[in-house]
Amino acid sequence: MSQVSNDPIDSAVGNTVETINTAGSAPIVLVCEHASKAIPAYLNGLGLDKAAAESHAAWDPGALAVAQMLSARLDAPLVAQRISRLVYDCNRPPEADSAMPVKSEIYEVPGNVSLSDEQRADRINRYYLPFQACVRDTIDAKQVSGQLPVMITIHSFTPVYNGKTRDVELGILHDSDTRFAEALLEVLSRSSQYDIQRNQPYGPEDGVTHTLVSLAQSRGLLNVMIEVRNDLIADRSGQETVAKVIGDAVLQVLPQFENETTAHEPRAFTKTRAAD
Repeated sequence: MSQVSNDPIDSAVGNTVETINTAGSAPIVLVCEHASKAIPAYLNGLGLDKAAAESHAAWDPGALAVAQMLSARLDAPLVAQRISRLVYDCNRPPEADSAMPVKSEIYEVPGNVSLSDEQRADRINRYYLPFQACVRDTIDAKQVSGQLPVMITIHSFTPVYNGKTRDVELGILHDSDTRFAEALLEVLSRSSQYDIQRNQPYGPEDGVTHTLVSLAQSRGLLNVMIEVRNDLIADRSGQETVAKVIGDAVLQVLPQFENETTAHEPRAFTKTRAAD
């Protein structure tokens, strides 16, 4: 099954970010922004009913398990956010309305209605800034060790959104730096049985590449966002299968970028976004 309420990520919300396998040797930093559905007690559940609090709107079911398996398989550090994306979506900048949404798909979020500037600033300081700092510190540690790490962010998405069924099973997302995504798409299209699509079910125009742009692309680092349809990773067997497919593809692609993942000036990335 996917993560349950007594998972340590869910229960330990005092420390808002967790780093796993910090000594991982691969030139990779894994990130899972929506790892948890936990809501700190002082927010009174954001006024959500049980269905909303447990839904895909609150977190990315299965994503943490896949990210943890990839961390072990690739021997890479993983940074995971401990609180629900409805408290603060760490894949959004503070100025975005969707950082603290009043509605997510069909779910109203009463605890986010009419937040004052002070309340918004408090959540930014409690959740967003520590998360960004932790990812930056993890990247910095890699650079000190002589590596320019690839950032790989792991997400999941619902099979049905606003009543529309989604056929895509794995989405490979990028912003204007297409290098790693292009290579990963090429390998996966040859070796995987999944329906794999570029910049689906979301793309940069949806505001989903904030972590990639702010923490990797801004430093010239290779990066990619991977979206997995959550029915494929609803149990351990599915999680293991998907983690193997992604992990094997990453290991095939990495040698192409030996120059970009060693600590000298990386080559400039293309400014042209490939067509979807």
